[in-house]
Amino acid sequence: MLAKRIIPCLDVRDGKTVKGVNFLGLREVGDPVEMGKRYAADGADELVYLDISATLEGRGTFLRLVSSVAKNISIPFTVGGGISTIEDASALLLAGADKISINSAAVNNPGLITQIADKYGSQFLVVAIDAMLIDNKWTVVTHSGNKKTTLELFSWAKEAENRGAGEILFTSMDHDGTKRGYPCSELRRLSEMLSIPLIASGGAGCVGHFIELFKGDCADAALASSVFHYNQICIPDLKRKLQENKIEIRL
Repeated sequence: MLAKRIIPCLDVRDGKTVKGVNFLGLREVGDPVEMGKRYAADGADELVYLDISATLEGRGTFLRLVSSVAKNISIPFTVGGGISTIEDASALLLAGADKISINSAAVNNPGLITQIADKYGSQFLVVAIDAMLIDNKWTVVTHSGNKKTTLELFSWAKEAENRGAGEILFTSMDHDGTKRGYPCSELRRLSEMLSIPLIASGGAGCVGHFIELFKGDCADAALASSVFHYNQICIPDLKRKLQENKIEIRL
């Protein structure tokens, strides 16, 4: 059995790690390279950096940041946010990213999944999916949940896999920020139908939520941000608790 992974996520704007709710009320919480180094030292298995810059200048800053992360951090890291072309993906991978993540661009142009996978390999590509329950149907959404699409979560995840995605990162917008736990039943269904790794995102609030997720074999990895940024959960303590619960984890 493969070890379960713990993945802190850092939202980056103009070179600084920020945190807010749906990108509103953002405030700086630290230097992304230094935070990444600390998470790596604490035992994080991977990192995710999401570029939420709104300006071209911010995009250039993010590219420079990716190079700095690659030089200073030894664990794998994924970058996402604003990737809409093969050229965007190429620039980030050449800057040193281990993987790239696409979300809205994949919804708008599903062929981009195949383009990137064909050029760089599926192992470099994460397709992120945001979804929420609308009229008893898990509907894919974009723009932080503000824009509804015609896609359904489970069929879209399978299509993304078939098109070449190497991993799926599913965020439940109904759970995100609530700290009430991950949507385990939906994650388990996704995990059972996919043959590629699944990353759970949205809802982590305590160590018990990670235990529930992994004990139920609902996902291969757990992503979280604020509980790590504000030291509500420390990764070494989390991993010890997971090990005590007979969950395969890298210490």
